[in-house]
Amino acid sequence: MAKIGLDDLLRNDAGSVAAMRPGPKASLSALAEEIASRPRARTYSANVISSVVAAAELMFLVVSGVLLRAGYLQTGLLPDVPYAALIVGSALTTVVALQSLQFYELGALRGPIPALVRVAAVWSAVALAALAIAFIFKLGNEISRGWFVGWYGIGLLGLMSMRLIVRTAVRSMLREGLLDRRTAIVGGGPAAESLLRALDAQSDSEVRVIGVFDDRDEQRSPESVGGYPKLGTTDDLVDFVRRANLDLVIFTLPITAEDRILSMLRKLWVLPVDIRLSAHQSKLRLRPRTYSYIGSVPVLAVTDRPIADWDVVFKWLFDRVVGACLLVLLTPLMLATALAVKLDSKGPVFFRQRRYGFNNELIEVFKFRSMYADQADLTASKLATRDDPRVTRVGRIIRKTSLDELPQLFNVVFKGNLSLVGPRPHAVNASAENRRYDDIIDGYFARHRVKPGITGWAQIKGWRGETDTLEKIQKRVEHDLYYIENWSVFFDLYILAATPIALATKTENAY
Repeated sequence: MAKIGLDDLLRNDAGSVAAMRPGPKASLSALAEEIASRPRARTYSANVISSVVAAAELMFLVVSGVLLRAGYLQTGLLPDVPYAALIVGSALTTVVALQSLQFYELGALRGPIPALVRVAAVWSAVALAALAIAFIFKLGNEISRGWFVGWYGIGLLGLMSMRLIVRTAVRSMLREGLLDRRTAIVGGGPAAESLLRALDAQSDSEVRVIGVFDDRDEQRSPESVGGYPKLGTTDDLVDFVRRANLDLVIFTLPITAEDRILSMLRKLWVLPVDIRLSAHQSKLRLRPRTYSYIGSVPVLAVTDRPIADWDVVFKWLFDRVVGACLLVLLTPLMLATALAVKLDSKGPVFFRQRRYGFNNELIEVFKFRSMYADQADLTASKLATRDDPRVTRVGRIIRKTSLDELPQLFNVVFKGNLSLVGPRPHAVNASAENRRYDDIIDGYFARHRVKPGITGWAQIKGWRGETDTLEKIQKRVEHDLYYIENWSVFFDLYILAATPIALATKTENAY
């Protein structure tokens, strides 16, 4: 079963519109409410930690080899070709071998002391192979045997020491819940119980099951499954996932229940959460590489959160570094704009407005005030129109050029609730044709699976400014969803570079 795409989820089957559109806050059970309201500590990605450990071991082996050669042979730091090939080749081969043997998985990093022997065996095997290759290519006279033995010993001692430190750190993080992936199980009965037993048997797993959601009546669905409480039905799940900040939802329904699975996915795909279909008891036997695994439990990937693991790190660095540079470069322009706003009309320079952010959370964004202070619309209940009398003279200019958006760099750099690039955040009461956006656009809230941005794909393609018609908001949402599904750092760079051109040429809807 391949990942389900947007076409499947947006198919206009009966009831799909209502399923995808979040309504009023659901009435959760008392237990579900209590769990959803618990504050959640910051967590870290196991994949990122594994990558950091691999990079650290690679760097250690390379640097120790270079420094030992320079000290042992009394030469410069830059090694000649035979040494460089031997050092880099051996270090890379060791890390790749450890990766292929899954020695960077969380279970291996926190495993028992005997697991260290396997790491030592890999490094020893690579060292012997490197030595053999050196003699085969008659490099034995060019490579110092004393240096090689010393590097092998330092490498062995260093790898063992690093693994012991990592083992202690990972175990501590697991105890403190810093690696937890909060998980909900969908479905009940024997299949759910079997899955829960398999997950509980994995002491090295970061999965933390919160509870079970099942649509069956009380006679067929008890209050607890496998020792975990039933928190509600699938109708309660969307609100719970959002409010409890879940990371993972696992379906225990059989693959043959395609209609039920798709019906539930139409409710869940708008959320920033990983969705998996349990293959633990499936009679369908696919190739092992078809599955992904939670520890040793096989699952089928259905949807993933759009930006996760290292992508989160890259996106964060991009926003902070590039955002800080832009803030410094644009400070003179922002000061000039602030002075113009202040001299043009009475009132504050800045305007604050509540908008929808990541995961539908309400955030406050900054703008230069473009309307008369006594006519400012905090909730955007009435969108600005052409020749709007509420807009000041300076306001018309800064809205046309989007200079009013520049203070949102403070949101990016200091508050972190905006990105440089992403779907534009809409005001709480924004509407088109006198109807709220989420009432007329299927899957509207799916654009909130990532942080909103100052600029975006929709804006550089001409869909900026007033959204007074169904077509305009629909086109904007379509472009936002395309951006989310195709995100990359290079895509962000392209959009950011194209923004000034779009601001200068696509101004017909900006006023």
